[in-house]
Amino acid sequence: MSDIPDNTCEDADLRRLGSAMTAAELREWFVREVLPLESVLMQFLQHNWRNRSDADDLLQDVYVRVCEAALKQKPDQTRAFVFATARNLLIDRVRHERVIPIEIADDLESFGVVDEEPGPERSAGAREELRKLWAALDTLPPRCREVVMLRRVEGLSRREIASRLGIVEATVAEHLAKGMSILADILYGAPRRPK
Repeated sequence: MSDIPDNTCEDADLRRLGSAMTAAELREWFVREVLPLESVLMQFLQHNWRNRSDADDLLQDVYVRVCEAALKQKPDQTRAFVFATARNLLIDRVRHERVIPIEIADDLESFGVVDEEPGPERSAGAREELRKLWAALDTLPPRCREVVMLRRVEGLSRREIASRLGIVEATVAEHLAKGMSILADILYGAPRRPK
């Protein structure tokens, strides 16, 4: 049987986060409400992830996420929360595996990727478009650029971006709209004048 991840339950961490729970209370809650779900949770992870050998690591990642969230606010319905956390972890893993960094996309030939479809002219044109996109991204204000990259490249939701950056979803929407507008002007509109 697994134990609560030690690195998420230190009293200093709890004080820093302003949690109402102490490390002992968190451990007690974890042992009482989360650990009894382990066998069913493991079955869920093995059934829903293509590589069963990853299940132990996934289980620990779920436990870390559950503990980190419980430090902020103890969930009312532990079982539903644990399984929602597991589902979200699996979704994040799938998204992460599908992302190809733009740096890699610019030089796919060095990886021996055979692409029968586009010819040299089309490939050169695509690389030029990619360079233009990078140049346009570099003109964005730092926070706009960060939000655009998290949303359009990494595929995070507005809620996930807000959580990661510590801002509200409305601010994420504003940065995204501003960034996309600037990119559209640069890439498809009239030339921008220096400010």
